Amino acid sequence: MSEGRERALLVGLHRKRTPRWEAEESLVELGRLAESAGATVVATILQERDSPDPRYLIGKGKAEEIKERWREAIDLLLVDEELSGSQQRSLEELTGRKTVDRPSLILDIFAQRAKTREGKLQVELAQLDYLLPRLVGRGVDLSRLGGGIGTRGPGETQLETDRRTIRRRMARIRGDLEKLRRHRALLRRPRRRHAIPIVALVGYTNAGKSTLFNALTHSGVRTDNALFVTLDPVLRRVTNADGFVFLLSDTVGFIRRLPPQLVAAFKATLEELHEADLLAHLIDASHPQMMEQKLTVDAILEELGLSGKPVAEVYNKVDLLPWGAERAFARVADSTPRIAVSARTGYGLDRLRDLLRDVLVSTDGRTVEPAPAPRLTVRG
Repeated sequence: MSEGRERALLVGLHRKRTPRWEAEESLVELGRLAESAGATVVATILQERDSPDPRYLIGKGKAEEIKERWREAIDLLLVDEELSGSQQRSLEELTGRKTVDRPSLILDIFAQRAKTREGKLQVELAQLDYLLPRLVGRGVDLSRLGGGIGTRGPGETQLETDRRTIRRRMARIRGDLEKLRRHRALLRRPRRRHAIPIVALVGYTNAGKSTLFNALTHSGVRTDNALFVTLDPVLRRVTNADGFVFLLSDTVGFIRRLPPQLVAAFKATLEELHEADLLAHLIDASHPQMMEQKLTVDAILEELGLSGKPVAEVYNKVDLLPWGAERAFARVADSTPRIAVSARTGYGLDRLRDLLRDVLVSTDGRTVEPAPAPRLTVRG
């Protein structure tokens, strides 16, 4: 175990009316979230119940078992559900260990990764919105349980103030974000004036969006085998071999049960998706739950009012599949443009550029002229 990393016990709930594999896969994803947040996973527990226990979620007996067996080996419980304030307090009081639920863990990762002023404001707004109904007793708990995962962002001092002060802070943040939104709209005007089409990369977190972005734009955007590496939108120019020019936008990744507070807080950032002429939906073709991840992103796009936006499906990481398997993606019967690529090896990227160009030119009858070829100066 790395020194200084919190030791986490993952706790999941399998409702008997749902497939067990879904709960198991969600716990695996929670483990990746925990590692991204800086924790070391000690063990996992999957509790089967017909319905959640109203006080402890997993039931008092299982909570007492955790206390007896795991209390000395762990620093915190990570619960793969959204807990009410009373459930969180009950688990903390019984086990004597800090308890963080799935939404709070995701918010914590966002708090660590946000670098720009806008990103930090958006995360703080989401955290305050999430914590506001859970404030009763939180100040004492946080002081007793210390810092670490689940306590980044606004911090203890902010949480120990009254609701009125927090609501005023949230109003100020919304005002600041609105100013940043207007500034972003001003920056977009030159793009519209010059009719440069925009392609926005969307997809499940860790599908390889930033790797593909770097490969297409020759940029140095940070990539890592971790969740939520990219939070702030990045825009770069792409020029095809035939001189056709478009802008490519890399945006935050999506995930199952993304906290609604995050979606609301990142409204200004997600406006980039509404401005795009085309969404390139990047899908990890090597993932065992590829279709579930795809449907999750489709549902979030619909929630954001983007279901009518033109979409091209880009199946990434085909280098991890058996040879020839990528041909299966082209045999789907509907009319959605789709292509198989490997952002890591470069396989299919030239065809992808051509596909994006063709869709941009044909969408809604729009015609976008290629950029003029550079003028050559002959010296001699």
